[in-house]
Amino acid sequence: MRSGQWYDCLTPAYESLRAAARAACHAHGTLPPEARGSMAPELRSLFAEVGAGVFIEAPFHCSYGVNVSLGPGVYLNAGCTLLDSAMITIGGGTMCGPGVQIYTADHHRDAARRAQGIERGLPVVIGRNVWIGGGAIVLPGVTIGEGAIIGAGSVVTRDVESGARVAGNPERAIGGSASQ
Repeated sequence: MRSGQWYDCLTPAYESLRAAARAACHAHGTLPPEARGSMAPELRSLFAEVGAGVFIEAPFHCSYGVNVSLGPGVYLNAGCTLLDSAMITIGGGTMCGPGVQIYTADHHRDAARRAQGIERGLPVVIGRNVWIGGGAIVLPGVTIGEGAIIGAGSVVTRDVESGARVAGNPERAIGGSASQ
């Protein structure tokens, strides 16, 4: 799964990992906020890495969880979805608005192979102090540089440079740098 090679995502081993992630996401979403804290313990233990001060609003969904690394102070607003067939690395201080979706699964182009569950995972790397506006979608294999701003509703199809501001579908540069 993490190798970037094509694999069969419908095997019992992958289904077991997805079931554990669904259970952890359910635990997170059904605990009262005061009992949940920044995230349900089941969710925290699922992730590859969780920095100090990470906060995830409910509802939240991930495919596996084991391929998610969250730096210190990451904030994921309500309704975020991380489809982590490959690593999703989110740098410290990054904020994701409500309904942000980050995808790593890339399904086979051949319909018959796709129906057999053949896919590959392409990692997504998001630098430190990035702001991703609500409803944005980040596609497989994308890297977003430190301090970038992604406009609400954008579809990020390619790498974004550090400090850049992008918006639209597909994303395109908009006036000025993120530091302005």
